[in-house]
Amino acid sequence: MATDAPPPSRTEHVLPSAEEFGAVQQSAEFAELRRSHRSFAFPLTVAFIAWYLAYVLLSNYAGDFMGTKLFGNVNVALVLGLAQFLTTFLIAWWYARHAAAKLDPKAEAIKSRMEGRA
Repeated sequence: MATDAPPPSRTEHVLPSAEEFGAVQQSAEFAELRRSHRSFAFPLTVAFIAWYLAYVLLSNYAGDFMGTKLFGNVNVALVLGLAQFLTTFLIAWWYARHAAAKLDPKAEAIKSRMEGRA
């Protein structure tokens, strides 16, 4: 008699308990992971928001400056607007490098230890 049930898995993943998650959350290793993330992400977020707001404020209140032609039909507003896109991509690239070098190894160590206990 055939059944439609999938074959049993050779490696069953058992989730850690709520107490184990809580213990890891309170650990120094997890605190270091959070500190590494926050010390990178928060300053960059504040800097980018300040840069974005400066652009918006210049656009609203410094029209003559933003309209200054640099060459041909290219003015300050266009260059700063394109720089917004450039900085967005640079920050994403920089964060990806930071995460791969500093955050991912720490997170993987925590994950491996949690899966080993389960």
